[in-house]
Amino acid sequence: MTCLRGLAGGVKVGSRLFTMEGPSFIRALADQGAKVFLDLKWHDIPNTVAQAVEAGTATGAWMMNVHASGGVPMMQAAARAAAETADRLGRPRPLVIGVTVLTSMDAGTLQQLGVNRPLMDQVVTLAEMAQSAGLDGVVASPLETAAIRARCGGDFLVVTPGIRGASAGAEKNDQNRTMGPAEAVRAGASYIVVGRPIIAASDPRQAAEAIALELR
Repeated sequence: MTCLRGLAGGVKVGSRLFTMEGPSFIRALADQGAKVFLDLKWHDIPNTVAQAVEAGTATGAWMMNVHASGGVPMMQAAARAAAETADRLGRPRPLVIGVTVLTSMDAGTLQQLGVNRPLMDQVVTLAEMAQSAGLDGVVASPLETAAIRARCGGDFLVVTPGIRGASAGAEKNDQNRTMGPAEAVRAGASYIVVGRPIIAASDPRQAAEAIALELR
């Protein structure tokens, strides 16, 4: 995090790092003033997800996510847990967003899961469900951002991973639905999430600076 200070608007902690370091690491980052996106993509019965969100809120995380495919009752439980826990602890309510369709997936993957509607329709439907459940926004690829904006409005957050191309480099890795940083923002992303193009670079700060320059 130190090498990206002043460049990154926040830091994402995913499953690997959280499993290695645990909630105390999130608290330490938050205590340093970092905006922590706790990217654990909870997907379980409503009560279990609510308890997970309660625990995540207690760490001081700024934003966390659940899988929108867990359904409206699960997302409602997550939103309620975040608000009630933040109120009880006297701290700001974290943002809770719903993961629509992972950026590694394509239409063929959805069909294997028994989802036969077009991928775009699936993403937009899940976004509308998330909004109706009281979530702050969704995670979606930059290719679907405009459609989500059209259906859910300008205040609904769209957090966009799958940032590749331009200053983020050409290597897609396991990402199927991608877009460059500035292009994603122009498409309507509220926040972009950039992982491997920065952390796998020989000089992470230089890589982040290139992305920041493109965005400016």
